[in-house]
Amino acid sequence: MKFNTTTYTARSFTATGSMSVIRNTYLLLSMTLLFSAAFAYLSVIQGAGFGATMVAFVGSFVFLFVTNALRNSVWGIASVFAFTACMGYSLGPLLNHFIHGYRNGGQLIVTALGSTGLVFFLTSAYVITTKRDLSHWGKFLMIGLVVCLVAILANLFFKMTAIQLAVSTLLTVISTMLMMYDTSRIINGGETNYIMATMSLYIDIQMLFQNLLMLLGFFNEK
Repeated sequence: MKFNTTTYTARSFTATGSMSVIRNTYLLLSMTLLFSAAFAYLSVIQGAGFGATMVAFVGSFVFLFVTNALRNSVWGIASVFAFTACMGYSLGPLLNHFIHGYRNGGQLIVTALGSTGLVFFLTSAYVITTKRDLSHWGKFLMIGLVVCLVAILANLFFKMTAIQLAVSTLLTVISTMLMMYDTSRIINGGETNYIMATMSLYIDIQMLFQNLLMLLGFFNEK
């Protein structure tokens, strides 16, 4: 497996260039997802607590900025793996909550994982086939994310199940649209760096998985 390290400017970006970035992105994304899954499994079997997973979560934010700084370097690839490892490890408590808190917790996790993969495949195939420019979705998606963040913070005080359900539903829709938006940016030359493209799609995928899992939990008895 070899990554194409050719760089493109927005002006010189061509269809060949976009497919090269897509190819490198999907290759790196597949490896980082497997790497992340391994660390999620490690977190589950260790029964990682709040402290350890918070350190991992904070570490993921650090590596988010480090990767951005190293995006044109081979060290950027190492940083992406570190980022996804931290993100995967931070999933441990959520996965353990479903495994031990629901009679069919394992089945719910597999269902959420399979549904996430299917949504990613369908949205990617649609955007790559149609080559639609979805750049105009950017502001709308940002507003949606801000609304969700405000609702999450508010619910720390109200602790209402209805708000949690509404936020998870909205984030499921937003993460699906973000997959399409980020893929469209690659296809149309808005993102020409496969390292950053991988980061964006990874975050979209994990957001979708977590919120699908939360929705499945809402509608299944513990």
